[in-house]
Amino acid sequence: MDPEYERRLLRQQNGQSPFSSPMQVSPASSPGKDKYGDRFIPSRAGANWKIHFNMPQDNVNSLSPTMTRKAKDINTDSNKDGLAYNCLLKNELLGAGIEDLKDQQPDDRRILVPKESKNMFTYRVPRRSPDAADSSPYSLSPVGSKSQKLLRSPRKAVRKISKIPFKVLDAPELQDDFYLNLVDWSSTNVLSVGLGTCVYLWSACTSQVTRLCDLSVDGDSVTSVSWSERGNLVAVGTHKGDVQIWDVAASKRISLLEGHSARVGALAWNADILSSGSRDRLILQRDIRSPSIVPERKLTGHRQEVCGLKWSPDHQHLASGGNDNKLFVWNMTSLSPVQTYTEHLAAVKAIAWSPHQHGLLASGGGTADRCIRFWNTLTGQPLQCVDTGSQVCNLAWSKHANELVSTHGYSQNQILVWKYPSLVQIAKLTGHSYRVLYLAMSPDGEAIVTGAGDETLRFWNVFSKTRSTKESKSVLNLFTRIR
Repeated sequence: MDPEYERRLLRQQNGQSPFSSPMQVSPASSPGKDKYGDRFIPSRAGANWKIHFNMPQDNVNSLSPTMTRKAKDINTDSNKDGLAYNCLLKNELLGAGIEDLKDQQPDDRRILVPKESKNMFTYRVPRRSPDAADSSPYSLSPVGSKSQKLLRSPRKAVRKISKIPFKVLDAPELQDDFYLNLVDWSSTNVLSVGLGTCVYLWSACTSQVTRLCDLSVDGDSVTSVSWSERGNLVAVGTHKGDVQIWDVAASKRISLLEGHSARVGALAWNADILSSGSRDRLILQRDIRSPSIVPERKLTGHRQEVCGLKWSPDHQHLASGGNDNKLFVWNMTSLSPVQTYTEHLAAVKAIAWSPHQHGLLASGGGTADRCIRFWNTLTGQPLQCVDTGSQVCNLAWSKHANELVSTHGYSQNQILVWKYPSLVQIAKLTGHSYRVLYLAMSPDGEAIVTGAGDETLRFWNVFSKTRSTKESKSVLNLFTRIR
């Protein structure tokens, strides 16, 4: 054979052009492309067996972050029905014995292939469901008893909080002042609002508005309002430092309490005892039944204006917050605070006692702090802290669930609903164009009203009164169709 012909033939079999030099390889004849020989060997480098075959994935983290996030956020009814269907197949085909969906993950795709199996082509003898022997021969259901229990298991209702208020009221002259408390909701379902020099009452049952009092005749203005526990009396704090007690049914002032030398921005009732906090840094406690006979209790400790006051649910302790960034806890006998918390970096106006856990206190700081802190007043130890990103103006616990709502000012003016103790945000409500400085809760504990410097009052359905215990309405549950 001609040596030159043999050399060209060998080059051709090696994927090189017969007329090119060994050091020059053209792009069209690069290794790995257009190789020719006596056998055809297909390239399997681009084959993705995990896509073309339903193989079990041992490492869930191999999914992309976007796919993982989407899988975790599946909450629709159709995907929940798909999860129930997957568990039903596991019960009937693999004998998994699943009776409840709580421990199942919605992104679990390992249905037909057992976890220990690694070979997709392994043949297996189908096995009978372990609960098939226990099922009645007269049962009309094609599935076993555990699958029936699975389909009948109640499904947790999806929490839906409306992002828009169900009512908006105009509130002209509602002051944009962080240190005032001008809105309160009574146990008789009547809302009291301090607007300028007047106090107005709005009935949630009849939507009627009445004017309770006008302080313009005395050259004074309203700085705080607070209902008594029975809902028959309203305490009104004034700019001059007085506290007026009004009988709502008679529309008559029954008492005038003096003693403060500056405006009264915080009020708190404890049965017939009324506590008032003022800019003069004092907290006065007086019995409204006989204010002239029973001496007042003067609590001193704050070095700046007292802007937050709340009694504990057991009526044994009073929490106070001030512009000196301090949170104090007082008892019924001592004239000095029994506990002092100094972790906040701004004024403490937002204070709320938990009705679900004895001794649990929540407090919020102003613009320089932006944190909600939780305290165990039984031991005096701090518990948790969350940075909200905005000035905390108010806090209120739900009466029916371990949740709380917070209103905020600078700079997002939002309303946040939190789950405790996980501190997960359940909802974020927006709508006010100014700081949400005022907050009150309805007597049934389902709705809240918020007020802001934009001179509006907005009503929101935030908390649910009862938890849903209804049976699952899955389309897979055939027993809901039988009557």
